[in-house]
Amino acid sequence: MNRIVCLLILLLATSCNYFEKKKVYPEDLLEEELQTFNWNEVDTYPTFSGCDAIKAKEDIQICFQNTLTSNVNAFLSAQNLVVSNDVNDTIIMKIKIDKSGFLAVQSITIQPETIQEIPKIDSLLRQSLKSVPKIYPAIKRGQQVTTAFELPVIVRIN
Repeated sequence: MNRIVCLLILLLATSCNYFEKKKVYPEDLLEEELQTFNWNEVDTYPTFSGCDAIKAKEDIQICFQNTLTSNVNAFLSAQNLVVSNDVNDTIIMKIKIDKSGFLAVQSITIQPETIQEIPKIDSLLRQSLKSVPKIYPAIKRGQQVTTAFELPVIVRIN
């Protein structure tokens, strides 16, 4: 009986830390969670109402890019641009869509030859994006987020 009491006292003395609670701070949990995010990917790409029937993530991205590209192309085609030399350029437009769905042009990369033939090409490209339909922003973990894209615009005038 004496051994059982000693064993019980020894067990109780060494197991006191078992019942000790550790404090968990919300800031630590948030920091740990933020470290696991892949910030270069979103759960859902920005989209237009015409693309909302599509379910596959990659197809939504393609629909979004095609809608933007066709809007820019339709606008440029309606301008009846006249050039003295042929123009064959791929213009890179860097755009940002904020978490409210507002589209902003960050930069436009145009070859000098294209600017020489079409001096107002920069303003035309910016103007073409003003008439895009309402954009629904990208979604990351259930929250609307800001995203940035590069949109290639091929300009060929003969």
